[in-house]
Amino acid sequence: MSRHKAIPHAGTNPGKPQHKPRKWLRTLLPALIIIAWFVGGSIGGPYFGKVSEVSSNDPTTYLPSSSDATQVQKLLSDFRDSDEIPAVLVFSSTDTLSPNDIAAVSEQVSELTKIAGVGQDVSPAIPSKDGRALQAFVPIQSDADIGEIVTTIGTTLRASAPEGVSVHVTGPAGFTADLIEGFSGIDGILLGVALLAVFVILIAVYRSLLLPVAVLATSLFALCVALLSVWWLAKAGILLLSGQTQGILFILVIGAATDYSLLYVSRYREELRISTDKWSASMAAIRKSAEPIAASGGTVIVGLLCLLLSDLKSNSSLGPVAAIGIVFAMLSALTLLPALLFAFGRNAFWPRRPKYEPNVVAAEHGVHATGVWAKLSRTIKRRPRLIWMVTTAVLLIGVFGATTLNASGVPQSELVLGSSEARDGQAILGQHFPGGTGSPVLVVVPQAQLQDAADVLLAQEGVDSVSVVAADAPGGSATVTAQGIGAMGAPGAAAPQPTVANGDIMLQGTLADAADSDAASSVVRELRTGLSGVVPQALVGGVTATSIDTNDASIHDRNLIIPVVLVVILLILMMLLRSVLAPVLLVLTTVLSFGTALGVAAFFFNHVFHFPGADPAVPLFGFIFLVALGIDYNIFLMTRVREESLKHGTHDGIIRGLVITGGVITSAGLVLAATFSALGVIPILFLAQIAFIVAFGVLLDTFVVRSLLVPALSYDLGKVIWWPSKLSRAATHASGHGDGGADGEADGAGAGDGAHGGQLDTLSAHRS
Repeated sequence: MSRHKAIPHAGTNPGKPQHKPRKWLRTLLPALIIIAWFVGGSIGGPYFGKVSEVSSNDPTTYLPSSSDATQVQKLLSDFRDSDEIPAVLVFSSTDTLSPNDIAAVSEQVSELTKIAGVGQDVSPAIPSKDGRALQAFVPIQSDADIGEIVTTIGTTLRASAPEGVSVHVTGPAGFTADLIEGFSGIDGILLGVALLAVFVILIAVYRSLLLPVAVLATSLFALCVALLSVWWLAKAGILLLSGQTQGILFILVIGAATDYSLLYVSRYREELRISTDKWSASMAAIRKSAEPIAASGGTVIVGLLCLLLSDLKSNSSLGPVAAIGIVFAMLSALTLLPALLFAFGRNAFWPRRPKYEPNVVAAEHGVHATGVWAKLSRTIKRRPRLIWMVTTAVLLIGVFGATTLNASGVPQSELVLGSSEARDGQAILGQHFPGGTGSPVLVVVPQAQLQDAADVLLAQEGVDSVSVVAADAPGGSATVTAQGIGAMGAPGAAAPQPTVANGDIMLQGTLADAADSDAASSVVRELRTGLSGVVPQALVGGVTATSIDTNDASIHDRNLIIPVVLVVILLILMMLLRSVLAPVLLVLTTVLSFGTALGVAAFFFNHVFHFPGADPAVPLFGFIFLVALGIDYNIFLMTRVREESLKHGTHDGIIRGLVITGGVITSAGLVLAATFSALGVIPILFLAQIAFIVAFGVLLDTFVVRSLLVPALSYDLGKVIWWPSKLSRAATHASGHGDGGADGEADGAGAGDGAHGGQLDTLSAHRS
């Protein structure tokens, strides 16, 4: 005969709770916490509309200071009176343009200087050789609203363009305007879609109205305070902000804060079932959820801070920005949410309020014997080895697809998804003029070696023409040929003198192909090689060089940071789980999951979405988020497994941990996948690809790796997963179970699946 005695839980409150603060303090402390967060949120809220004041999407801003492109960008102001951004106007027709058409367009272009923000050095309309197109260069002040000015220019020209003549605004200013428009939805659309997706999931999970509102408030206030902190750090020049960093910050904080909130709510609900006092339940829930939340958040923070090793400032700046967001996500989940739920009490769960039922909890021994997770755990107990081997084999198939991911960079013209006037204009420009018009390669060399450098450019296939910056020449530059600087103006006029700055001059090479094309990149790389042997001091910059330097730095970062993140996370897990083998297995499973996500993403990018490729930073960012966030669920699972293993043995601990955490981790995975999917509403290629990789990878971690692979593999190995800790050598445990010698028995002596009326997990049966 078996006897079961209900053992009171530490948080059980059969009588008056002990060591409780006075009632006024229990009321005042949560109120002060709520007020503090509301004040911080109220101050930080308006800063959503101010991010553009401290952010920049200029790619040269994020390059290493040692790169050629960065140094040339810094020298531009020495050769030009201003740092204006050129817009290239393209007028095209299917027929040859008449003299009247050319005159009308020229007059239109000359009138553009009246638009605020447009510079005075507007070029005349230049006809193409085939006579069917005109081009003009319009400088736009860099501190002006480039997007608005480009739109105004296009609207003004189209309103009075000759019949049959189409107008496109392209060039650096045109593509900048495209990016500005693409990122314009971050403050409103992105945040709205993310919050709506989370709200719908929370409603489905909790079937309550008040609780989802409390969780969303926790996430939103965390984001407001994080944004406030980041804004002022960027204002002080300590951090750099860009549109992509801003979007990732929003999604990361909403997703992480909601995940941590779900973990706390789960613990709080457990405590309310065994305690009548909400203060005791709150304190117990905070105590029990603080370690996994801190471990999870700490892992993500450390992984993100590894980005500080990056040469690219766009990567290194994201690390601390996102880490700040995670800090506030953790703080809000462990302070604001407990305060809100304490204020609401059991009513927060209405209409499904948790009942005070300690006897039921004791009979369940802490886990439910029915439901999806109970059924899954029984399946894992019966066939652990088959499950983890089949799961691993399927994931490995996906990994092979990762080799087809083209992550060598994408043209600037393809960064924005959907329609693009600048992209269309560049294509038309390439049909009638040299493709690199408006975005020349810039070469800075000593004045004495002007002709030597010019000869290298002139001899390079793919360079259409060469000029030198000359302040006294019409248009600010003079043509350079093999005979030297060409004379301009009336016959017999002297050749313009090049602008000299600190003994250097700047050459401009117009490329035959579009500046963001692979052909242009090859030409610039060959130019650098050729110039290094003739003019070693030469610096090569411009749009194409910036793209090259960015891709090279990105590849370097990817190869350096990924191994560092793996080692750092492995060490954290070893300290957290007091084991060596378990952390190694967790990291390996997470890497396997990442490889599969990358392989599936490659298939969809290449064959479904037909993307032109991917930035080299896409695998890096995908890795950082998937490994750091994916390991979260393994941390949630395995910290609970270890907690249960200390009481009930490894085999029982694995099953109990899976059943207890199954619901909350699944909900957390759905939330995080939904929030990252929201990045897809922003028509920027990089963000769309990150959204797919992370969302799919998180779902893979949630439903396959954490639900099947990790528990099945751990169950098959048994207590050896805790090696070399004492837990791996324990023959017996508190409940009186053993792991069956060398883990030969399924769940210890006399503990079968049906030993206690079909319950999954039991306390030791004390036989009489």
